Amino acid sequence: QVQLVESGGGLVQAGGSLRLSCATSGRTDSRNAMGWFRQAPGKEREFVSAITWNGGSTLYAGSVKGRFTISRDNAKNTVYLQMNSLKPEDTAVYYCAVAKSVSLSGGSWFKQNYNYWGQGTQVTVSS
Repeated sequence: QVQLVESGGGLVQAGGSLRLSCATSGRTDSRNAMGWFRQAPGKEREFVSAITWNGGSTLYAGSVKGRFTISRDNAKNTVYLQMNSLKPEDTAVYYCAVAKSVSLSGGSWFKQNYNYWGQGTQVTVSS
């Protein structure tokens, strides 16, 4: 079993930055990929970014590419999401998750391919 706890969310003005953290505990020997998703009110949970265990491969949704950066520190069992140039449309609850696979693929975009989730952290971007 793996537990994930997100932190770092908050209220920020458009154009600002936030860094989200996802601390994992429990079965931390897993070398599976990890991802970030987000869910805005009334919308489906959508893929944001994913990263392999060694950080060698990353994926980004088109809407965040060039603005967000995913990274991980395996010594701290933590995955990060640096979010720059934030826009009001980035407002959502952000969730981290452990993928079922080690590598990234087209399946990394879909939430059913992740089997452990955190409780989420709210990000609100004001205009």
